[in-house]
Amino acid sequence: MNGLTPHIVQYQGSKRLLAPQILPYLPGNFSRLVEPFAGMAAITIAVAKNEMSDSFVVNDINDALVGILKQAINAPNKLYEEYVDVWSAQFNYPEGHVAHFYKIRDEYNAGDSAPAKMLYLLARCVKGSVRYGSNGKFNQSPDKRRNGTSPKTLKQNIDAISYYLKGRTAFYSLDYREILNRTHKGDIVYMDPPYQGTSNVRDSRYISGLDYEEFVESIDRLNAKGIDFLISYDGSCGDKQYGRELPPELGLKKVMLNAGLSSQSLLLGKKETTYEALYISRGLQANIPSEKVSHKKQMQYSLFDAVAV
Repeated sequence: MNGLTPHIVQYQGSKRLLAPQILPYLPGNFSRLVEPFAGMAAITIAVAKNEMSDSFVVNDINDALVGILKQAINAPNKLYEEYVDVWSAQFNYPEGHVAHFYKIRDEYNAGDSAPAKMLYLLARCVKGSVRYGSNGKFNQSPDKRRNGTSPKTLKQNIDAISYYLKGRTAFYSLDYREILNRTHKGDIVYMDPPYQGTSNVRDSRYISGLDYEEFVESIDRLNAKGIDFLISYDGSCGDKQYGRELPPELGLKKVMLNAGLSSQSLLLGKKETTYEALYISRGLQANIPSEKVSHKKQMQYSLFDAVAV
């Protein structure tokens, strides 16, 4: 895979840096990619950039994220111009840039859901991490050390993303099960559901949770329909295992992808590598690279992107 995938904004949990390790498990060309838990759609963008498919379904239950993606792809100049207005205003705001963040956050929570405002909140908030209160309002704090993605960087990225995906992408904000019900033979589904350990209940990091048993049933139905898929799910770091494995009766192959050194471990003076699991459906298992080639790819990747979480 040539070069890193462009992205709209830093987004916690994005698979942008892992894309070079995920894409080799896909066919070189297929009819349509479906992402039911798109987030910032890193894998969709990577697949389009590498010309592996020319039709895409982008879905996320968080319609604000879908709004950003839709405008970035279909109207990048409009998103850029509106973002410039919001981003630039922080430098002239009488109470300072932190107070400006809270002003935009209040406007957004009051119903002004312009994609540029949500994008600004993501660009300025701590760790690029969405947080919601029990009332469903965005409540993440600003990162006081930075001003957020510069408009120049944003324009370069969204112009590229629009070039790859405009006219080829359908956008939805539905329950993932509804999106899976709409799949058909020839589709490939990539799923990156809310991270386990917190996602089986309502959690501040996600607009909704994910029930394990319901998710397993949905995977079983995909198997029955003959739909191929990849799932990023559980993982490990050092001697810690994160999340519950998917059951073996689904017939999936599990491989571990090197996500680099854990930033949390480094803060504690340790050097521990984070591994993220990728589950591969039966029909895609013929695409699994040999252990030797896969290991080589992972080692090359981790050398260039050592701290990638």
